[in-house]
Amino acid sequence: MSDPYQQNPYGQPQQPQHNPYAQPSGQPGQPGQPAYGYPQQVPPPVAPGVYTGDPNAPYGYDPYGRPYSDKSKTTAGLLSLFLGSFGIGRFYTGHTGLALGQLFTCGGCGIWALIDAIILFTQDGATDAQGRVLRS
Repeated sequence: MSDPYQQNPYGQPQQPQHNPYAQPSGQPGQPGQPAYGYPQQVPPPVAPGVYTGDPNAPYGYDPYGRPYSDKSKTTAGLLSLFLGSFGIGRFYTGHTGLALGQLFTCGGCGIWALIDAIILFTQDGATDAQGRVLRS
């Protein structure tokens, strides 16, 4: 059917058929792009510590689509536990403001450093200064 208004055998013009699954007329589909109305796809998760070649996430993505950091959560927790009075754990993750605060208050007399280490060990979403999730 080349002409949508072609006449049928009874002499009346036929109406064009509406396809409910067709792309909107102003937005042609492009390969590799999500179609209109579909959610953005999150890259598949990669095991922590595996280099993916992506410069934005060299160690892959967590299940929520956030990139992994090159820093380790365990290392940051241990540094905060043993050297937290000097703010070394926060210097390691790149949070220099918090690290200087710990340094000048001697880690909140040790209490801030201890709580900081506990949070780093137990919190799943602990991040570095760039907002990337610390690896386990």
